[in-house]
Amino acid sequence: MCLKLRTASDESRLRTQDDPIAVGLRGFGPLGIFAILVIVAGQLLAPLSAVLVLIWAERSRTPWHEIGYVRPRSWLGGLVLGVTFGIALKLLAKAIVMPLLGADPINQPYHYLVGNGAGVLAFIPVMIAKAGFGEETFFRGYLFERFGKLIGHGTGAKIVTVLLTSIAFGSLHYFDQGWAGAQQATITGLVFGTIFALTGRIWALMCAHAAFDLTAAAIIYWNLESSVAHLVFK
Repeated sequence: MCLKLRTASDESRLRTQDDPIAVGLRGFGPLGIFAILVIVAGQLLAPLSAVLVLIWAERSRTPWHEIGYVRPRSWLGGLVLGVTFGIALKLLAKAIVMPLLGADPINQPYHYLVGNGAGVLAFIPVMIAKAGFGEETFFRGYLFERFGKLIGHGTGAKIVTVLLTSIAFGSLHYFDQGWAGAQQATITGLVFGTIFALTGRIWALMCAHAAFDLTAAAIIYWNLESSVAHLVFK
């Protein structure tokens, strides 16, 4: 007689099957689609969408590791790695990538932040909550989970997921930063999305995303945009 031990994942799946609401929320029927629409609408008041994602995960009994909420080996290590990577990525984008795409060195919609200490300070919690927590939870955690359930977790499916979520992420930035902002956000989404597809972990990406935006704000505040944009290409 062979006894099969149940894992925590098996227990969670069994509990979900006994809960029709949880099943509906995790599926793509009327309830599941309604939940998706509500969470997407939450992007209008980010980071509300991220809060809704966590509520959805809890009520649908979706294991949090499926949306990237995995306990890091080291919280501090992830923070340092993420911040370092986010700063480096922003400098690389500003000094090399965006000049190659012919972008204006000056981010006109946010140029008012030059020397504007109060404005930058007001943006800091927004960049941490909206970008680091909100956008990463939604675009990487939630959308990757949804696409994974819909089209699978194979290599091809992950490539499609990275591309689609990056385009969606970039499009969101068009409305306040124009074409250049959409291009930069799409490229950033491709980088962050690829890392998430490979690791399935979101903590370091949250730190990197916040650091990316904070570095952008610092460059604008100190009026260094043109200088950084011409570091390589004079």
